[in-house]
Amino acid sequence: MYKFSSRIRYSEVDSKGKLSLESLLDYFQDCSTFHSEDIGVGLGYLEERHLAWVLSAWQIVADRYPKLCERVRIGTAPYGFKGFFGYRNFLMETEEGEKLACANTLWILMDMEKMYPAKPTKEMLEAYEIEDKLPMDYAPRKIALPMEGGVGKEPLEVARRHLDTNNHVNNGQYIRMAKEYLSAEYMERDMFLRQMRAEYKRQAHLGDKIYPVVYEKGEIAAVSLNDREGQPYCIVEFEFRNMGSE
Repeated sequence: MYKFSSRIRYSEVDSKGKLSLESLLDYFQDCSTFHSEDIGVGLGYLEERHLAWVLSAWQIVADRYPKLCERVRIGTAPYGFKGFFGYRNFLMETEEGEKLACANTLWILMDMEKMYPAKPTKEMLEAYEIEDKLPMDYAPRKIALPMEGGVGKEPLEVARRHLDTNNHVNNGQYIRMAKEYLSAEYMERDMFLRQMRAEYKRQAHLGDKIYPVVYEKGEIAAVSLNDREGQPYCIVEFEFRNMGSE
């Protein structure tokens, strides 16, 4: 497994002094970028061939969020390719080997000129070392929303700060957006964010308007980030646990 070490920064923690979910996702995303760059099939390689890896689904499971200044190791490994799909695990652990969080992701390789899925090149398949899947409870890629009970929120317009190098909304930005629309009940001190799943439907670009619809019931909250017609760009599901029951 490819790994790099870091230390939790003040800019990465939430109001409780612990790594935020959004920063955890950033660590995982950066780790996959470092990995691809270090083995020679990174951003430059992809741009020359008009290719890009587009995320289709995230699943992050957290056992514990590290505290400010805690030293951590972040790792990633692909565990398979199938057609134009790529499958990749992630892991965050302490220097002593305590597992803090793990993740599963599904990616689609896109030809950005034709806007059509493409198979990995021979060089890419040779560069990535396929490893065994991490032991975790793998959730379905698709997220089923309730048929009713959704509450519409104020729309937001996609700004430049939301974009990545592919000129569409970065996958982590959708998570930030969705989390901001959760009610205060889910952000209370005794609620622990155990799992996040995201299903990416299509890309939003600069100037697009996003219309959030929030579904909250018990320990599960979901946010559908839709277009004006109600078709989702991304669906994000959060699973919380009451710390008092741990």
